[in-house]
Amino acid sequence: MLEPVNALLISGTDTEVGKTVVTTALAAYWKIYCTPKTFGILKPIQTGIGDREFYSRYLSLNQSLDEINPLHYHQPIAPPLAAELEGKRVELEKAWHIFERLYHTKDWVLVEGVGGLGTPLTHETTMADLAWDWRLPTVLVAPVRLGAVGQVVANVALARQCRVHLKGIILNCHEPRTTEQIQKWAPPHLIQSLSHIPVLGCLPHIPDPTDLTKLAQLAAELDLNQIMPLEFTPVPGVNP
Repeated sequence: MLEPVNALLISGTDTEVGKTVVTTALAAYWKIYCTPKTFGILKPIQTGIGDREFYSRYLSLNQSLDEINPLHYHQPIAPPLAAELEGKRVELEKAWHIFERLYHTKDWVLVEGVGGLGTPLTHETTMADLAWDWRLPTVLVAPVRLGAVGQVVANVALARQCRVHLKGIILNCHEPRTTEQIQKWAPPHLIQSLSHIPVLGCLPHIPDPTDLTKLAQLAAELDLNQIMPLEFTPVPGVNP
């Protein structure tokens, strides 16, 4: 299987690190600056309430909730455990078929992962395994907080073990951070030195994650050349 050239997995070092914010920012950029080009969003698995409802409400997607998120379980715990509580199993093939359809009908497909790369999807597979199985180029979202460097190093090691194509790391300020705090807790030069993966930028704290115009502007400050389809990447150093 060849690597999809018009798809990107947004994974993270853990849960609650900003994957949804980064996914929304990239979608907002595409929606505002790359029209009339189409995009789709896929959250293969969701436990609890949150992402699929957010995307459906604020991104005006031409997708049903089940097309945004084909596998949904009520308890906000690890997917195989949440599925078992409902007498079900995690049918990854169902999510794959939705991805295939989006991949063949959209110009760009953003896939938001579950938790970190090590998060279990079934009793045998993790998010990193899905990234490899689907041949998804991946960006890793890391929160700006104490311990961020170690989390990045561990997730990059897992990515290499599972042959995930990591295209870059995006730092995210899930709370307000000063420049000094960023340099203390998640210094880009140290992260790049240890991981050998480029840091594509740092998103500041975003009080209103529904402000698509602001999100698109912030996404434009990232190194999008590394992660967007080549024919739609911005000119280096020139913001829209």
